[in-house]
Amino acid sequence: MSEVDVQERRVEPGGWHDAVRALKEDGYSFFDWLSAVDETDAEPTTSDPATSEPGPGFEVVCHLIDTHLPLRRVLLHTRVEDGAALASVTDLFAGAGWHERETHEMFGIGFEGFDDGTGMGLRPLLLPEGFEGTPLRKSFQLASRASKPWPGAKEPGGDQAGPAKRAPRRRLLPPGVPDESWGPRGDEADSSPGGGG
Repeated sequence: MSEVDVQERRVEPGGWHDAVRALKEDGYSFFDWLSAVDETDAEPTTSDPATSEPGPGFEVVCHLIDTHLPLRRVLLHTRVEDGAALASVTDLFAGAGWHERETHEMFGIGFEGFDDGTGMGLRPLLLPEGFEGTPLRKSFQLASRASKPWPGAKEPGGDQAGPAKRAPRRRLLPPGVPDESWGPRGDEADSSPGGGG
């Protein structure tokens, strides 16, 4: 079987919904997934937006497949500024509801027009009741890191100082070999004064 070619396309956030609709009409009728990547630390763009990388924000990616032979796949990208919302595609693909809820919960990205048929809007999906924060953002502080230090050799992104050295481990003897409390071993007894030999 030959490898399936994957196209990548980029649209402005305002054209997100129309681009997904156009792809669906072009045969990309299988919605695979939608997610985001925190790129809020990206360098701001200063040149022509058509030729440069997008500035800081959240990279939202949607993967669609045309299941007719030969298979075609497309990754649709857009960059959403922090605090901005993106048009929901739940009216085009009902399965997008789960993915948009997860992306909202993990990154805090809003989806305008979200409707998964429940009338309950964007709501928690994976995190426990009462959880505060958006854990896949780079700025999210893990509670375990606040309560105890990082156990690794060095703090990620920090200094090169490592943890204190541990005492060496006690040497373990094979099963059936008595420890030193049983007296000298055969090779030690032969070399001692008055020993055998």
